[in-house]
Amino acid sequence: MRREGYEPAFIAAIIASASTIAALVPPSITAVVYGAVGNVSIAGLFMAGVVPGLMIGFGLMIYCYFFGPSGLRKPRAPLRQVAFAAGDAALPMLIPVILLGGILTGWFTPTEAGVVAVAYIIVVVIPALNRGHLKKIPYDFCLAGLIFSLPLITIGAANAFGWMLAYLRGAIYIADWITSIAGNDPHLIMLLMVLLFTVVGDFIEPVPTIIIFMPLVNALTQAGDINGVHMGVVLIATLAFGLITPPYGLVLLMASKFVGISFAKALRAALPIYVVFLVTICFTIYFPKVVLWLPKQVIPESVGCFKAPGGTGYICPN
Repeated sequence: MRREGYEPAFIAAIIASASTIAALVPPSITAVVYGAVGNVSIAGLFMAGVVPGLMIGFGLMIYCYFFGPSGLRKPRAPLRQVAFAAGDAALPMLIPVILLGGILTGWFTPTEAGVVAVAYIIVVVIPALNRGHLKKIPYDFCLAGLIFSLPLITIGAANAFGWMLAYLRGAIYIADWITSIAGNDPHLIMLLMVLLFTVVGDFIEPVPTIIIFMPLVNALTQAGDINGVHMGVVLIATLAFGLITPPYGLVLLMASKFVGISFAKALRAALPIYVVFLVTICFTIYFPKVVLWLPKQVIPESVGCFKAPGGTGYICPN
């Protein structure tokens, strides 16, 4: 992007913002953790995350096209070149098909789907595209173990803090405070939860945040009679937003360091992009039928639907 003439601050802002979409679209680790800890359908979270994920993706495209720097103008790639590029990417593009197909058809659990995808990469993708990399696989496994140990440390600390919060009944006090303001209004409850998770997500990564505050989330989900998948998608989108907001903004901080600019400059470039996330979060709160439409069509049981007594079709909660 530097060679294409883009400003370093814009590079850091757009890369950091785009990377947060991975928390929403499948196979999202954040959704897996939320579903496992909160006893919410992981497949339902995957499907429901598609709409807000696409909204953020297209919102970033619109922002770049109309308001972003132009960079270097290049002629449009011919169709033949696009076809060749698609052919080169065919094997790697089967990875999400394996993950989603295995989970949605019930062949694999999310963990098993990850194992099958890794086996496919080692046995098929690497030998076909880069056979010389096979000798580096032991190093890759060691590096993956070291990288994975970092979030495990935070998860361990989050479990201890979550236990203490539950022991001191902190979640109950916060839930009582929110319900005293919002009552049983689901929209207001979710807006207050978004405010809480935006502040918390500025300082704590998504996975520990979910583990710590899941008792509170469950209590407010029941108080507002909110669909568990709907609440999950709203909060996951909020936590993704927290990855690029100050003062911590882990993803934006990492992007600024890789690009070689100060966090303050990357933050100034990212400020207009916040509008895309805020619009998406508000849309997700106020239009649950749109967000939950895909899981209702693909896996109705994941959002609380049940088969009609007559045996044809499903009956879904409002």
